[in-house]
Order: sequence, then structure tokens, then C-alpha cells
Amino acid sequence: MKKSVLTFLLLAAGVLAAQETDSTTQNEKNNDYNHWSFEVSGGVHKPSRPFAEGYYTNTPSFGQGQLGVRYMFNEKFGLRLGLGYNNIEGDDKSLPFKTSQYRSTLEGVVNLTSLLNFSDWTKTVGLLIHGGAGYSMMDYKSPVAIDGKDNMLNIMGGITPMVKLGRSVALFGDVSAVGNIRQTYTVDGTQLNNKRDVDGFMVNASIGLNIYLGDAEKHADWYSEKTDLKETILGLEERVEKLETDLIDTDQDGVPDYLDREPNTMSGVAVDTKGIAVDKNKNGIPDEIEPSLDQRYLKKIDYVKGGGDGSVEELLNKGYVNVYFQFNSDKPETYSLGAINYLMKYMKDHPGSNAELIGYADELGNPEYNQTLSEKRAKRVYEILIASGIAESRLTYRGGGEDTTVDKTSSPARQLVRRVTFRLK
Repeated sequence: MKKSVLTFLLLAAGVLAAQETDSTTQNEKNNDYNHWSFEVSGGVHKPSRPFAEGYYTNTPSFGQGQLGVRYMFNEKFGLRLGLGYNNIEGDDKSLPFKTSQYRSTLEGVVNLTSLLNFSDWTKTVGLLIHGGAGYSMMDYKSPVAIDGKDNMLNIMGGITPMVKLGRSVALFGDVSAVGNIRQTYTVDGTQLNNKRDVDGFMVNASIGLNIYLGDAEKHADWYSEKTDLKETILGLEERVEKLETDLIDTDQDGVPDYLDREPNTMSGVAVDTKGIAVDKNKNGIPDEIEPSLDQRYLKKIDYVKGGGDGSVEELLNKGYVNVYFQFNSDKPETYSLGAINYLMKYMKDHPGSNAELIGYADELGNPEYNQTLSEKRAKRVYEILIASGIAESRLTYRGGGEDTTVDKTSSPARQLVRRVTFRLK
């Protein structure tokens, strides 16, 4: 027992000495975690000595509880002030007696969770050890001793495993040994105790809750500088990755995709702050390329003047009706779907007609690649027409490769040749 006293005193001294080191660094970390906690627990106990002959207790006996408040100087060391109560009564084989013990103890606390780097393999399991000394009082209820009460000192030490339940609470179990110094009477209160050094002894086993106080995300019990740094780095990497994703601009119109309400705007046309192509007359064609398209589309007034089916055939065969595509894409521009509909209606109105679909690409890139791309564009329109109800036997398609009839340095001009055109048969 004397060795135990020495061990606990050294533990308390170590806690106090540890506070003098790394003070500057510690002050910087103090705001990263909470320091205060409140605890409440209860359970069983087993007083083992001293007893007068004929007096015994159950093993174990219910009837002990503890309250405590703890302050952690850092994630490794702290102090705990505890209040304890034990209700001690005889078992069935004992002479009848009833004694209450009240206890207050100041202890040093060591967080083995941090010292042993538990955070490397778990974030919810922790372990504390504690030890210190304080004041106790025995209140002998029956039979009453000479003075009725017995004042003494105590030493206490124990181990506390924990399971984190949430940001502000943890479930813990605790096993503590309590030694009484200068205990005047036996635990039953019927005889004087001849041994006045550390002779009184009991073991408490408790289950309780740690309530963490403070606004920080973690308490010192669960703080790990290494783990928190790793989590911070991972968090920053995730934010950078999200930022990179948010800044993707698929159609390269200057508006990131997450803000772009029209993420497939054709290349090179002016857009508004929402990424929508400027179309003041609301005709579905970007204003910037409308003058160029007028050269290839027959205007409505000219169609009315021409009238009749021959005019429709002329529109189709002379390339006034085309399906347009974005750069390096076989997906038709939204505004071009009307051209496909135009041919579809004509072929349904003229069951004997057949059509050839010819795809083209601009001159940017490898000619062999552009040949393949032009065929893909024609095939895509071919598939749309078949899906709309036109028989496969009435349609053929081919790739026309690069259209070299426009100035390839002009973005609007290149847009005009990224197309599929029609030939009626």
C-alpha cells in the first residue's frame, strides 16, 4: 500500500510538472478543443478492511455514487475534483451495521488515449488513469461508535475506459481503489482501529457519463494533433476538388457548369451571366450566328413566294435546311432539331420519297478523324429520324469529311460547316 501511495503522489507531481513545458505551443492549441467536463456515475463497491470480527459486506455491494468536475490542461494531462458517497451495510451473515462514507478527492488525470495514439485506429474508444488524495468522513449509523463520526485522509487511483457517444457526451466505466489514512474505527464502527496508517481499503466499480462543456468541436479527451491535421488536410483537398469541379466549363462560354443554365452553348457565341446564348428575337438561334445562317437558310418570306412541294424539295436539296453541331461533337444543337423535324414531316407527307444524310466537319484537326466524326454526325441524325417513325429502307447516311468552303480561321464560319445536310431521292 505504501508503494501505491508513492505511485499516486508521483503521478500527481508529473501532471503538475507537465504543465510547465511547451507553454507557447499549448496556448495555440487550447482553442482547438474543450477543457472542462462534468461527470456523474454510480455502481457497486467492496470494502475489505478494517472490520471487527463478525462483520461482513456483500461482494459486491450496491450503494455508491460519484460526481466530478475535470479540467484538462492539454490533450494529455488534467486535474479532477471528485465527490463520492458509499452506503456500507452488512450482508446476511454479518452482524447488523450501517455506515456512510463521504469523500472528496483531488486527482491528476492522464489521457492514455492521446499518449498511446488511440486515434490511429479508433475515434470512439478512450482510456484515462487518475490518482490523488483528499478528505473522507465515516458516519456510523448503527451501531454508533464512541464519537459517531470519523474524519480521515484518503488516497485514490483508478482506470477509466470510455466510449464516445457524441460531440458532448461519453459513456465510461471506472474501477478505483480507495485507501483511508488514519481511520480511527473499523468500517462497522464498533471497534477502534489500531493501525492508523493506510489501513482502510475499498474498491469502487462505476458506470457513468462524461458531459463535455464548451463550444469547440472536440474535447481534449478525443483531440489528436496528428489526426486533426490529417483531417484538416483531407478537408482542404475535398474543398479544392469541389472547387475544381465547380469551375469546369464544358461549353467554354466563360460560365462554370454549376452556374450554367445552358451547358451546351455552341462554341464562340456570346452568352449572358447565366450561360444562355444571347437571342434577343427569341427565335432559338444565337444572335451572333444568325446573319451567317441567313446565307444558308431560305427565309420564310422566300418560301411563301415559292410555294408548293417543289420549294420544300429545293430547300432540302440545296442545303438551306441543316442540322448543326458543337465542336468535336455528334450531338445536334438544340435549335437544329427543327431541321430534323422539317425532313421528318416532309417524308411522312411523301411516302414515296427517300433521303440521303451527309455529315460534315470543319477543318480543325486530323482529316481522318474528321471523316469519322462527319459519319457519326450523319448516323446520329439517321437514328433520330428512324426513332421518329421513318423506315430504315428510306434513309441512307455517309460522312462527307471536311468542308473546306469557308475560312477556317473564322469561328462563326466553322460553325456553319459542322452540319448534316439532306438530299432527297
